[in-house]
Amino acid sequence: MGFKTGIIGLPNVGKSTLFNALTNTSKAISANFPFCTIEPNLGEVPVPDERLYILSSIANSKATIPTKTTFVDIAGLVKGASKGEGLGNQFLSNIRECDAITHMVRCFDNDDITHVEGKIDPISDINVIETELMLSDLQNIDKRKLKIEKKFKSGEKNFKNEYELLNKCFKTLNNGELLSNLELQEEEKNLFKNYNFLTAKKILFACNVDEGSLKDGNVHSNKVKEFAKKREASFVLVSAEIEAEINKMESSFEKKEFLKELGIDEFGLNRLIK
Repeated sequence: MGFKTGIIGLPNVGKSTLFNALTNTSKAISANFPFCTIEPNLGEVPVPDERLYILSSIANSKATIPTKTTFVDIAGLVKGASKGEGLGNQFLSNIRECDAITHMVRCFDNDDITHVEGKIDPISDINVIETELMLSDLQNIDKRKLKIEKKFKSGEKNFKNEYELLNKCFKTLNNGELLSNLELQEEEKNLFKNYNFLTAKKILFACNVDEGSLKDGNVHSNKVKEFAKKREASFVLVSAEIEAEINKMESSFEKKEFLKELGIDEFGLNRLIK
């Protein structure tokens, strides 16, 4: 069974550039305007692991096939997405089909690339996206509760546990907390899985930085790092533009020399995939 990760974020943060670098293709259109991606792009990516090739050599394997993960380039979300702004409902349903989320956050200054909110503020950007995910989950809870209430009125009494769980989820979201933080009893876990809530998915924050910030980050990415730490979420530095340039290089020697020039040991994409 494959593992599918959705790449989300505001428009113009580098999602499509990152996706193309990850999948070594030009499937995703990258442009300096919002919603150049409408339909999600899918790409399978091998998981880099040097141990696999060592084991393959020891075993004299005829073929070495790494495990793969699927990345989904999902169009940029905007404020009001949960109410349909910017085709938000369609994009939110694309996220719902993913197992986990890579939240791409713009952490670079460049006046030539438009920011949909008009300023570089990564924490504000994260809050915009997470608010829309929370509102979408709240809407789904309300719809399900209405159905259960109708069943109660018709005399059915088998939905008490589910109704209580939905109320618990509602209170968590209403307090501004993600459902990934919700503590569940053993009997609640199976019920909870059925809802496929957006805010219950594991999140990796990917900070899209400029070339000079790849090694140690910058003032923007440091804010995201602290935010991720509080959330107990994963965090990685990556430069979508630099990774795209590296992918154009033909020889591995050339790529390794470029890494040395940047002062880093490993491609940002490899860290992100792992």
